[in-house]
Amino acid sequence: MSQQDDLRRCQQRIGYQFNDPMMLHAALTHASGAEHRLASNERLEFFGDAILGAVICEELYRKYPEYLEGELTKIKSVVVSRLTCAKISEALGMQEFLILGKGMATHPTVPPSVLADVFESLVAAIYLDGGHEPARDFIHTHMIPEIELAAADELGGNYKSLLQQLAQREYSTTPTYRLLDEKGPDHAKCFNVAAQVGDVRYQPAWGRNKKEAEQKAASNALSEIDGEPLPHPSE
Repeated sequence: MSQQDDLRRCQQRIGYQFNDPMMLHAALTHASGAEHRLASNERLEFFGDAILGAVICEELYRKYPEYLEGELTKIKSVVVSRLTCAKISEALGMQEFLILGKGMATHPTVPPSVLADVFESLVAAIYLDGGHEPARDFIHTHMIPEIELAAADELGGNYKSLLQQLAQREYSTTPTYRLLDEKGPDHAKCFNVAAQVGDVRYQPAWGRNKKEAEQKAASNALSEIDGEPLPHPSE
């Protein structure tokens, strides 16, 4: 398959069509596969890191008006971490498109640090090619679920734990989680999970992985028990 075909497939995968495909080529080029360092994605990674941080900070500021600076900082540090960026790159299948040197290309798996770098490089490449709006849309698509997960973990909103406490206290039982459906290609699967307490199954929720789906399903169950609107409607 030609490099042109790879770039076309990559654009379909990330959901953005470049005006200048060579900008995408630069974002995918690791230092080991570049003719010289300036031709690698290192400069794009530097710029993308700043754009990512600014977009996430704005989203956190708007989404959580009741949280203090320290709480927002905790969430941001998880969301923009190299671990999270690498996870998203891997879910997008970026390892298929990376331009690596011979030494790196022989490795059975791409190091997480390289996957993290390419996500930040893509952010910068999209920004430089199309402007702020498409870059922000790309970040939002992949980072909003990560924000919700980080907020749940960092700020006591661990809905599975809360549901377990309630179920044990009120019903002397432990919740179970049922996988009802899954959809999407292997690199971007979604899972539909419902929480069940005793004989009562609550409204399911979709998530990008089973952990996320279970957290959202537990949140739905807690809202249903309290007679509140569902935070994560399945339809």
